[in-house]
Amino acid sequence: MQASLWKQRGIANKRLIWLLVILVALLATAGAVFRSKANKEPAVEQKPGITLEFAPNDIAVAQMRELPLLIPLIGNLQPFNQTLVRAKVPGEIKQIFVREGAAVAKGQVLAALDTYDLQARLDEKIANLEGARAQLVLAEKNQQNNQFLLKQKFISQNAYDNTQSSLLVNQATLKSLQAQVDLARNALNDAVVKAPMEGLIAKRHVQPGEKVSQDMPLFAIVDLSRMELQAPIPANEIANVRLGQEVSIRVDGHDKTEYKGRVERINPVSDAGSRSITAYVSVANPEHTLKGGMFATGLLRLSNTPPVLAVPLSAIRSENGHSHVVALENGKLAMHPVELGQTSEQEGLVEVRSGLMVNAQVVTGRMDGLKPGSPAILKTEPSAASSPDAIKG
Repeated sequence: MQASLWKQRGIANKRLIWLLVILVALLATAGAVFRSKANKEPAVEQKPGITLEFAPNDIAVAQMRELPLLIPLIGNLQPFNQTLVRAKVPGEIKQIFVREGAAVAKGQVLAALDTYDLQARLDEKIANLEGARAQLVLAEKNQQNNQFLLKQKFISQNAYDNTQSSLLVNQATLKSLQAQVDLARNALNDAVVKAPMEGLIAKRHVQPGEKVSQDMPLFAIVDLSRMELQAPIPANEIANVRLGQEVSIRVDGHDKTEYKGRVERINPVSDAGSRSITAYVSVANPEHTLKGGMFATGLLRLSNTPPVLAVPLSAIRSENGHSHVVALENGKLAMHPVELGQTSEQEGLVEVRSGLMVNAQVVTGRMDGLKPGSPAILKTEPSAASSPDAIKG
């Protein structure tokens, strides 16, 4: 019995020894595999880097340039000359001779009001005037007769003075009635509505048969031969704006055409809300291609800066609120933080105040993943990129 027990214990010990041997072998194998991988990883990092090749169009040269100082303008175009025709007399619209879009000449009849009441009022004033004239003739005769009688001392001075006063009253009455006749005649003439200027009918406010009151709007007339851009300018820039300065204008719907304008007027008072000051830019429009209310943008050219170091706007890269450029130096890429100055949107250039040297070759293409220190070359000779025309707008 005791021998059997010892035999079983020996078998158990052998199994435990084999398990320990197997475990040690597995641990040794795992360690060898780990060391093998660790030795292979540095070999991948030690592979030589890829050399980037840039086309001439992807590289620009920082050069000293004069940048034009421009102020962007935004506003709506309005006809330089326009008017609102109002009714001068009350009445009923009898006829209308024009519609929106119709061209009219100065003095052309636009509409006619019913003149029955106006004619009757004129006839009444004329009748009163004729009666006053008869009274004046009689008063003049009485004055002449009494003057003769006064000389003969047949009447008193007081009686003659009464006759003279009556004559003066009749003369004043005649003048008053003459003025009333003139007013009534003008009112009758005003019943025929005429165009005060040459232009186009922009709006017709009334219809035939409609009764209108005095000063009621009837027609809006605009002259499109000359337009005006009304654009707000910041108060800190208005000191640089002068009358006659040239403005390049682009209009929605006419993207392929650049219009030329000039500063015609400057408002002497700033806007209460924005504190900006409105400048009025006149634009010739002889073919009437521009219409009132069109949205337009403009660039007001002030002057040129002294020569400054400039690069294309496309070369500027931003990260975390800071600007930098990627330059090609000695066959490698280098990153330079830069401080920017004036920007010329029209030329596509920006001033670099610090952080870059003259003739530095900067990358303009929008390429991601450019890292400082990466090998890089130009596909052509460096002289092609460093020519005076290398800066791109």
